Amino acid sequence: MGIEFTALHWIYVVFIVLIIGFMVKRRDTTLICVVGIFMLAIVATGDFTSSISGVFNSFIYAITELLSTILIISIIVAMSRVMMTSGINEVMVAPFTKIIKTPALAYWTIGLLMMFISWFFWPSPAVALLGAVLLPVAIRAGLPALGVAMAMNLFGHGIALSSDFVIQGAPKLTADAAGIPVGDVVSASIPLVITMGIVTTIVAYFFLRRDMKRGTLLLNTVGEAGEDRHEIVENLLSVGQRRFFAVLIPIAFVLDVIAMAVFKLQGGDATALIGGTSVFILLLLSVVTHKAEGLEKTTSYLIQGFQFGFKVFGPVIPIAAFFYLGDAGFTQILGDHLPATSHGIVNDLGVGLAAVVPLTKEIAVVTLAVVGAITGLDGSGFSGISLAGSVGSLFGNALGEGTATLTALGQITAIWVGGGTLIPWALIPAAAICNVSPFELARRNLIPVVIGLVATTIVAVFLI
Repeated sequence: MGIEFTALHWIYVVFIVLIIGFMVKRRDTTLICVVGIFMLAIVATGDFTSSISGVFNSFIYAITELLSTILIISIIVAMSRVMMTSGINEVMVAPFTKIIKTPALAYWTIGLLMMFISWFFWPSPAVALLGAVLLPVAIRAGLPALGVAMAMNLFGHGIALSSDFVIQGAPKLTADAAGIPVGDVVSASIPLVITMGIVTTIVAYFFLRRDMKRGTLLLNTVGEAGEDRHEIVENLLSVGQRRFFAVLIPIAFVLDVIAMAVFKLQGGDATALIGGTSVFILLLLSVVTHKAEGLEKTTSYLIQGFQFGFKVFGPVIPIAAFFYLGDAGFTQILGDHLPATSHGIVNDLGVGLAAVVPLTKEIAVVTLAVVGAITGLDGSGFSGISLAGSVGSLFGNALGEGTATLTALGQITAIWVGGGTLIPWALIPAAAICNVSPFELARRNLIPVVIGLVATTIVAVFLI
C-alpha cells in the first residue's frame, strides 16, 4: 500500500528547513516552532480555536514527556548546592589532590573525574563541585587554567553530556523523536561515544602539551573565580561529618548503578532510582547541615534546582513540542487527521525518500552529523536533538536500518558542538570557574572536536 502525502507532510518539511536555517543564523527557534505547530493544527483540524488550543496542548505533551528529565536535573542541582555549601564536595575530591603532581596527571585526573561526576550530577553542577577544589591543585602541578577548563569541558560537557548513560535525558529526547526505545539509542551510542571521547581528548592534550613546551600557553594564577568559589563554603559541618557524607554519597550512587544492572532498570526506571536517591540525600544533608533551618533550606535548595532545570529546558520545550508532532504525538495532540495508511509524518517521509532518492548510508551518516552540528549552533546542545532524532528516524526508515546509530550520531554531534565545547556562550560555566576567556577556550577546543567528529562519523558508517 503506497504512502499518501498530504499538506501536513510538506508543512512539516518546510518548518524543519526553517528551524535549521534559524539555527544556522544563531536565532531563536521558539517562534518558528509555535507557528509550525499552529499551521499543522489549522490544516489538520480546520478549526481556528482548536488550533490555538493545539499549541498549548503540544506544550503540555512535551512537558509531560520531558518532566522526568527536568525533575532529575533540578533535584541533582539542588543536591549539589547543599554539598558545596557544606564543603562535602571538597572532601570528596581531596584524595585525588594527592596524586595530581604533573600536568598530565592533572589533565587526565580532572577530566576522568569530571566525566564520572557529570554522569550522576550533570556537567554544570560538576564544574562547580570540581573546579573550585582542583583548579589550584592543577595549577600548582603545572597545568594552566585553560588546560583545566579544556579537561572539564571535553570530558563533562562533551563525553558525559553527549552519552548521558545514567540520567538518560539526552537519549530520551532523541529516542522519543525517533520513535525507538531509549535503550537502543544508549547501546548504539557506546562505540561512537568511545571514539569521539578518545580521539578528541588525546588530540586536545597533544596540542596542549605542544603549546606549553613552546611557551605559547602560560601558567595562570588561580584567579578571582577560584577564590570566589571557595568563599561560599561555610563551616556548617565538622570534619568528621564531611568525611562521612563524602563516603556515603558515592556509595549510594554506586548501589544505584548495581541495582540498575541487577534489576535491568533503564530509561524512566533508572532515572527514578537516581532521582529518589538524590531527594533523600538532599533532605538528609539539609537537615544535618542547617539543623533548625533545615526544613526551610530544603525548599530553598529545591527552588534553586528548579530554576536551573527550567532555565535549561525552557528553549527545548517548544522545539520538542513541534517534533513530537512528527510521530505518535500528532494523534494524541491534534487527533486522528492523518491518512489511514500513515505511520506518522516522519515515517511517511522516510519511506517516500527511499522511493525517490538513492540514499546511501554514507550520505545519511554525513547528513546526520551536519544536522546535529547545525542544531548545536544555538549553544544549548539540547534544543536541537529532537530534530536529530526525527531526521535519524527519517533516514533509518529510508535505508531500512541504522535508525539507532543515526540518532545517536546526531545526538553526539549536537551536544559536542552546542552543549559546551565549541559555542562560546555555552562555555561560560567552565570558563568562569577557571577565570579564562570563553572565546579562547572555544578556539582551543575547535580543532580537537572537529577531528573527533570526523573520526566518529567515519566509524558510524561502518556500524550501520
